[in-house]
Amino acid sequence: MNKTVKLILPFAVGVAVFLSYFVLSPQGLGLPAWLFLSIFVGMVVGLILEPIPPAYMSLIGLVLAVFLKVGPPQSGDAAATVSSGAAINWGLGGFSNSTVWLIFAAFSIGLGYQQSGLGRRIALGLVQALGKKTLGLGYAIALTDGILAPFIPSNTARSGGVIYPIVSTIPPMFGSKPDENPRRIGAYLMWVSLAATCVTSSMFLTGLAPNLLAIETAAKSGVAKIEWVQWFVAFAPCGLILFVLTPLLAYWLYPPEVKGAGAEMERIKEEYAKLGPLQGRELAMIGISVLALVLWIFPDLGGLTGGLGEVNSTTVALVAICLMLAFRVFAWSDFLKNTAAWNVLMWFATLVTMAEGLKNVGFLEWLSGRMEAYLQGMSPTAALVGLVLAFYLIHYFFASTTAHVSALLMLFISIARAIPGVDVYQATVLMMLSLGVMGVLTPYGTGPSPVYFGSGYVKGPEFWRLGTIFGLVYLAVFLLVEIPWVTMVAKDWILPAVK
Repeated sequence: MNKTVKLILPFAVGVAVFLSYFVLSPQGLGLPAWLFLSIFVGMVVGLILEPIPPAYMSLIGLVLAVFLKVGPPQSGDAAATVSSGAAINWGLGGFSNSTVWLIFAAFSIGLGYQQSGLGRRIALGLVQALGKKTLGLGYAIALTDGILAPFIPSNTARSGGVIYPIVSTIPPMFGSKPDENPRRIGAYLMWVSLAATCVTSSMFLTGLAPNLLAIETAAKSGVAKIEWVQWFVAFAPCGLILFVLTPLLAYWLYPPEVKGAGAEMERIKEEYAKLGPLQGRELAMIGISVLALVLWIFPDLGGLTGGLGEVNSTTVALVAICLMLAFRVFAWSDFLKNTAAWNVLMWFATLVTMAEGLKNVGFLEWLSGRMEAYLQGMSPTAALVGLVLAFYLIHYFFASTTAHVSALLMLFISIARAIPGVDVYQATVLMMLSLGVMGVLTPYGTGPSPVYFGSGYVKGPEFWRLGTIFGLVYLAVFLLVEIPWVTMVAKDWILPAVK
């Protein structure tokens, strides 16, 4: 597609959506809310086509919303008055989001692994052990994430902060860089890393922080809590299928040009031998990584050192950055030159704010109301499928799984309650189990997504295409396996603790 067309199309789509208001006349939704929706849709089209850098496109969408004063709380009400100060304060709110800074910190930790040489050492060792086949590397990455997932509830910290810094050092060994032969091996490894963490995020209750938030949110809606073992049993059949399938599916649909180290293995062994003993900066990086990993796994450990209580995962990551600078793992100038980190900070901060705006203007509540009316006339099974399907696909509108839970879970539980014959507990469990896997849909769908997208190996259109394919495959397996498993086969294993 011509670049000029790509540049015009997002604005044309946005205008078309806005004008459709006067044709559709949606009841219960004012013109300001529809205006914000048109800006959001146009922005998403721009992110898919990528005529300009994604962060720039998101910034344009945010500036338009702030200028037109749509997006802040109550701005969907035509009778409400939003001051310019309130609009800009809302627009800049994403820069105070802890998840945004955790994603930024993941890039800085990656820089530490790169500058210290530790990432190269670990990568060379990993390639030596499992790199005879590229598919073997894919499974090694997935297995590493699977081992860490039960212990690190933040998938951004787990995948972005621990796995990405190591994986990102492997492709250059094969002459694969973001702007030079990305498909040689780098793009495959990056995509497997993201897709695998989406699966493990659903597999374990403690594999994704919003899972825990969902449990509490459901409890406030009168739905009994599901325990760790119950959660694992509920997702196990689907999880195991997707976990085994993911590296192989990526290998089929997005094949690397390099199928294995082959003749390069001898050179890799020689390079590994030349590294010699661990150097000072590597030892410092190991110590900082261990400290971060321990605090991510046991956030309450801070209470043992002076009554600090729980330490937030983003705080841990920022402490790691300060320590890397203090121990000269990298210099301040290197930190400032880490353009990928600053780019993703700008991009994700604007996206989080824009996604929040959909809730503020009342669009999500309006959409849920339309769905409830539509599902009322269906059979319980069809309604349950429709409920899960809608809950999953609406994630296209969210730049955070936490925001998805906060905005929609209570609403969807209310919808489930209003449909005759639907078991509210089972419906809630199914929606909660989908929270991890839905993250694969977009470049902003879950915390690690911007990290892997920001690496530059998987380009914008490819990222959206793979997200759609994997998202639909994950959804199909989820619906075919999980609904009969949760509602019939395993219902007695999942329910006893709550009856």
